Amino acid sequence: MKVHIADRLIGLDEYYFSEKLEQIRQLQVNGHDVINLGVGSPDLPPHPEVIKTLNEAALEPSNHAYQSYRGISELRTAIAEFTMQSFGGFSLDPAKEILPAMGSKECITHISLTFLNKRDQVLIPALAYPTYTSVTKMAEAKPVYFPLKESKNWEPDWEFLDNLDTTKAKLIWINYPHMPTGACGSHQIKQKFVAYARERNLILCHDNPYNFILNEYPRSIFQSDPDKEVSLELNSLSKSFNMAGWRVGWITGNEERIKAILKVKSNMDSGMFKPVQLAACCALALDSNWFESLNHTYRRRREAVFRFLDLFGFEYQQNNAGMFVWAKVKGEDGESFSQKLLSKHHIFVTPGFIFGKAGKYFIRVSLCTPEDRLNAAIKRINR
Repeated sequence: MKVHIADRLIGLDEYYFSEKLEQIRQLQVNGHDVINLGVGSPDLPPHPEVIKTLNEAALEPSNHAYQSYRGISELRTAIAEFTMQSFGGFSLDPAKEILPAMGSKECITHISLTFLNKRDQVLIPALAYPTYTSVTKMAEAKPVYFPLKESKNWEPDWEFLDNLDTTKAKLIWINYPHMPTGACGSHQIKQKFVAYARERNLILCHDNPYNFILNEYPRSIFQSDPDKEVSLELNSLSKSFNMAGWRVGWITGNEERIKAILKVKSNMDSGMFKPVQLAACCALALDSNWFESLNHTYRRRREAVFRFLDLFGFEYQQNNAGMFVWAKVKGEDGESFSQKLLSKHHIFVTPGFIFGKAGKYFIRVSLCTPEDRLNAAIKRINR
């Protein structure tokens, strides 16, 4: 019997890293030592107290039951307090304006299924996390890409946005510090996006997982939209707390939108494991020494990545934020360079095209690799 796949999967490819990591695994099976500088999965451990909290909570029999779809009140309160201490200028109601979820990728899906109808349009930066596009397509909506200006450190092309017909648009995705370029995005840029969303009757979705990594001025979208009139913000523990596999994220916004998203979420999961939620509370209560130590390591690694890129004469920004370095390739496109590097030297870097057509001549190098492995990559090129 032939079973036809759903129309929503037409034109939707397997996630790039799903395929590429299998290719890397095969090289390793064949005895090659592959240095992976591509994937942004933190290799450093969470804080010891976070792991201790998880272990102790897992020994309590009652903690293994189903949990609230809204997350435990302790976690929502911890998120509200962490947000206030980190940003200020606005407040969050833990009971009404915060919805924990199993990672920000799940948050993107929940938001899209909540607000998008077939043939609605979604505004997405021309360089962006691929999931914005894939989930838009799964919701049978249409992605519409707005350019970013390389000459202005990837600031949006406001003239393009001003002239864009948005009568069919529902959502607009932004992400600062921006992935993949690392552009921090000023307060003024966020204010302009809030004003644009208000004028065009759009929901402004700010995906904010890199705010505390090599970023001197962490910001929330709600500092530009304190009444939460047009904005939703996503965050997670994956990057800033080295807890990618734990799958802890959250959405913040006004009560009406959070209630609507809960309708989708409550039909897709049965709550997050309580010991993980309690450990997340512990992580959110860590003092600033945690980020200082983390960023010290990432700065040293970033210097090593700069030395690696200098071997090829590639261009890059030195003061952008996040756990990647975005570099412009010379003489060929990023995909061909990435493949040659993997084939010849068994070093993998991410080709920029996976983030959009505007990334064709770029690569992204991850800082989630120990310094000795980065130095080993440099030695391989110098051989």
